[in-house]
Amino acid sequence: MNPEPEQAESKVESKAPKRRAGVPVWRTGKPDAVLATAVDTARTAIEGIAKASEIGDHLAARTEGDRVVTHLFESRLPGYIGWQWYAVLTRNSRSKVITVNELGLLPSEDSILAPEWVPWAERVRPEDAQEQDAEDAQDSPEDEEPADGEAAEAAPGESAADAESESGSPDQG
Repeated sequence: MNPEPEQAESKVESKAPKRRAGVPVWRTGKPDAVLATAVDTARTAIEGIAKASEIGDHLAARTEGDRVVTHLFESRLPGYIGWQWYAVLTRNSRSKVITVNELGLLPSEDSILAPEWVPWAERVRPEDAQEQDAEDAQDSPEDEEPADGEAAEAAPGESAADAESESGSPDQG
């Protein structure tokens, strides 16, 4: 019963770099130095799709792979507070020419987003069905028509008895 081998194993495990869950190994490397410093190129590219006043401070440069970096900028676009502009930059190996691959707007953790879509059948609540039943009851006529069609022959403002007396009884011959 020697506790030392267990302690030695835990020390070895702690020295290994900790991987983030769901992130591929190639995305955890350090960014390309040329692309990481190309903040002005990224900002200029975003100004092609947005006004300069709608683009805020540079927030981060994240590596996406070999010679691929995403620059994130704060959004000052009305209605998109908490969102981030992004520009994906790349370059060929041994080249200093920077290429803009993609531009856009992404939500962040602080963004206001629409709620998740719920199918109609799951959105209907028992209260909704009760309200619909109450509306249907109000829409239906309060006075039911007589079973025989005599009332339908009466003119507006006449009763069924008046209509019979004027036309005569069918039994009278």
